[in-house]
Amino acid sequence: MADAFDDEAEPTISIGEYLEGVEEQELEADLVLGGDEGKECTYNRGYLKRQAIFSCLTCTPDGNAGVCTACSLSCHDGHEIVELWTKRKFRCDCGNSKFGEFYCKLSANKDLENVENSYNHNFRGLYCTCNRPYPDPDAEEQEEMIQCCMCEDWFHEDHLGLQSTDEIPRDEEGEPLYEDLICPGCSNICFFFTLYPQTIKAAVSQQSPAISIKEKEVIETASLAHGSPKDLENKDCLLDASTSNANLEAVKLESRDCLLDTSTSSGKLGAVIKKHSLLEVEANVTASEESDKAAGLSKTCILGINLLEAGSSAEKSGAMFLSKNWRESLCRCGNCTGFYSQKGVSFLLDKDDSIAEYEKMAKQKRDEKLQQQQGLEMNFLNKLGHVEKLEFLSGVADMKNEIHSFLESFDPSKPITAADVHQVFENLAKKRKRMP
Repeated sequence: MADAFDDEAEPTISIGEYLEGVEEQELEADLVLGGDEGKECTYNRGYLKRQAIFSCLTCTPDGNAGVCTACSLSCHDGHEIVELWTKRKFRCDCGNSKFGEFYCKLSANKDLENVENSYNHNFRGLYCTCNRPYPDPDAEEQEEMIQCCMCEDWFHEDHLGLQSTDEIPRDEEGEPLYEDLICPGCSNICFFFTLYPQTIKAAVSQQSPAISIKEKEVIETASLAHGSPKDLENKDCLLDASTSNANLEAVKLESRDCLLDTSTSSGKLGAVIKKHSLLEVEANVTASEESDKAAGLSKTCILGINLLEAGSSAEKSGAMFLSKNWRESLCRCGNCTGFYSQKGVSFLLDKDDSIAEYEKMAKQKRDEKLQQQQGLEMNFLNKLGHVEKLEFLSGVADMKNEIHSFLESFDPSKPITAADVHQVFENLAKKRKRMP
């Protein structure tokens, strides 16, 4: 059996497959770097919304500093570098007081410290609640890790406090059905997520989402007062948390022309058409909504509670997997935005904060760069005369054929050396000399 395995040829790939693999690696790098070519230090651009950050353990072994892409290449070449993927609201530390006598080669005039930067154990090359490096040298098999969209730490699936990793929303092929994760530690800050409709969370495949306690209370209240929770499906229906069985404040139903008179007795609220004042009411509501919309706020809290008061008595939550576009569901009333600001999580309302938007921007930059390169190539060809064009294209074809012949005849068990590459170009030169 051993001889049979020894006789098996090592897998080979075509030049097309190789180039395709290189292109995929370049795209992956562009997505992480956000299209940053690493030519200039980002310090002068301030605290960027999101950028790729690196930690140099050679210069700052305590892991209390981070540098941008350009500085990692120019100032810390050959150092022990930890790749941190991306960090939000971060400013390049390279050469500041944390680096001692070391100065930044690209931007020398920097503040002694970037006070708004946030650091965690990732800057020391450690991750998850287990405080282990990645890749882990002691692990037989590297476990998949997921990043929390709040603290931006990475967690092993087995360390999220789940009864089983089957609770992670995935499709049949194992691809994630969620857009973001909030880890158990950060979920204590985001306790109010459980008060939203369950659709804000990504559902586990082939399972019906459970109804939260808050949703159940609201549905029961509406059912006693109106007979059915059906109207809660309408997004225009806003319930105040102080609503009781005997006292429901005005509730918008499916028809904008219908307002409920709360003075109706016997526990049933009769629909009364406010014909004479409807236009005035609608005009006032529309004007108010437009004003709030312009400011990015809403006067009416869709949760009906004061988060600043409710936070102290909130129950702890576990890891939460959020569905696509979950940010759009968050309340933007004055009380809620004040709570976000106090807790330092205002970025939850910012769509551009997401990794999806960051990668979308990176793809756009990459496409623009490729189009620019193609434009330069076409301009070069257009400037050539007819004969020069034919010679250039013929030379490109000869090079492709020579490389293809070399790969076909080359022994895949041996490494390609510099001498092999030189031989390819020597063969090309000889062929060109033999041409009339």
